[in-house]
Amino acid sequence: MARAKAPLAVLIVEDEALLAMDIEYMIEDVGHRVIAEAASLFDVEALAPDLCPDIAFVDIQLARDTNGIDVSRLIRQRWPKTFIIFVTANPKKIPEDFAGAHGVIPKPFSKSGLVSAMRYIEEGVCDPPPTSPQPSSFLASPAFAQSWQR
Repeated sequence: MARAKAPLAVLIVEDEALLAMDIEYMIEDVGHRVIAEAASLFDVEALAPDLCPDIAFVDIQLARDTNGIDVSRLIRQRWPKTFIIFVTANPKKIPEDFAGAHGVIPKPFSKSGLVSAMRYIEEGVCDPPPTSPQPSSFLASPAFAQSWQR
């Protein structure tokens, strides 16, 4: 299986416009490309099937009474190779199995926290397992953390 290579293609699913712009800036600042943004499940459904993001940053509570758990399921169906990272102030709302997501970055986060998490995730996506220590700003899902253990 061919591994993704940097710069990674990133999808941001966040209903707070200013936060989505901040995340986009931080991701692009470390050399990756934001290929789409969405504020709800309906927006993700409207994206082109051939979009193929390498990573999706997904909030749990989204616009139009939709949620990141359903978005995660849709992404796994449509783009099964996409690494899904929840970005949420409500990590307790994530199911025990993480709904197939690879991890979570709890809100609020700092720029250095998101950048550290992004670099760690990039290592894991491009050349697993990551060689850097897992930053405190990123919590891997139990199944995913186990897959990256040496």
